Amino acid sequence: MRLKVVFCLVILGLPFAAFSQIGGRNTYQFLNLPVSPKISALGGKNVTSYSSDPSNALANPALINFEMHKQMAANYMNYFSDINYGTASYAMDVGRRTQMIQAGVTYLDYGTFNGFDESGNSTSDFGGQEAALSLGYARRLGRTDFYAGVNVKLISSKLEQYTSFGGALDLGLSYIYPEWDLIISGVARNIGTQFKPFNEIRESLPFEVILGISQKLNKAPIRWHVTLENMQQWNVAFRNTARDEEDLAGNITADNPSFINNAFRHVIVGAELFPDGVFSLQFGYNFRRGEELRIQDQRSFSGLTGGLSIQFNKFRFSYSYAQFNRAASSNFFGLNLDL
Repeated sequence: MRLKVVFCLVILGLPFAAFSQIGGRNTYQFLNLPVSPKISALGGKNVTSYSSDPSNALANPALINFEMHKQMAANYMNYFSDINYGTASYAMDVGRRTQMIQAGVTYLDYGTFNGFDESGNSTSDFGGQEAALSLGYARRLGRTDFYAGVNVKLISSKLEQYTSFGGALDLGLSYIYPEWDLIISGVARNIGTQFKPFNEIRESLPFEVILGISQKLNKAPIRWHVTLENMQQWNVAFRNTARDEEDLAGNITADNPSFINNAFRHVIVGAELFPDGVFSLQFGYNFRRGEELRIQDQRSFSGLTGGLSIQFNKFRFSYSYAQFNRAASSNFFGLNLDL
């Protein structure tokens, strides 16, 4: 059976307007997966994680900093149904600690699928892979506390016999105030297009605007994070007919998410314990994931995430666990090396 690609076309205009949907309505959705165990542990998305880990630059290029100089990171996740996902990155200084570059790769292998024709007869097996190569650059804006960065990404996707190529930009801006240990960031991700569509019709990329703020407490070894995702689109809630309620007379009360419910679906909260230590812990909660994947009358702990990292000389090992529901979770492993 030939693989049919269903396209949802979305008009994308910047900087004055952007129309974007979520939930699988764009191509190259793998670009919005967590880029490292730490970010996965902080709720899946984070643009205020400032450290020596060059993986952070894949989420926010403005966070490329001198601490990343000659640092290499490799991360691997065994995702659902034998899907393999990973990232790798390396950063270096090119301008007296004020200008940095970072190179990275993101890769997703969907595994092997059984092929069938229109009559149900078995044909040859097929697979699917997607990858993105990125080059990031960041610099301090004069003598201010503002830092700007950009990622340029080349994207390749192969699904059965169909292939596609595209390009995208990530634009990031961060305000880093050391006296308060405060970081405020904004990122516009996946601004781009398909150079070669799968089958003549072009699809939109998963454009997203993310805002974030984090700060370390003065008298406790804790850094808190608040991230606002999908800010390019206010209404991200939807009616779930499985949660409609019917009374004895047959009247149906529809599941209509409230204004507050929709607002919280933009929010991700996270916390790091001992963020600057040899051993650190991370925790997070993704409200949208928790609301969309929760099961009525059951505790599935959807949306909860957690992780840890340990430093061994020039190596740092990281691990995170993300709960989606009782039947699905993910384990993310990472290794950073100081070269």
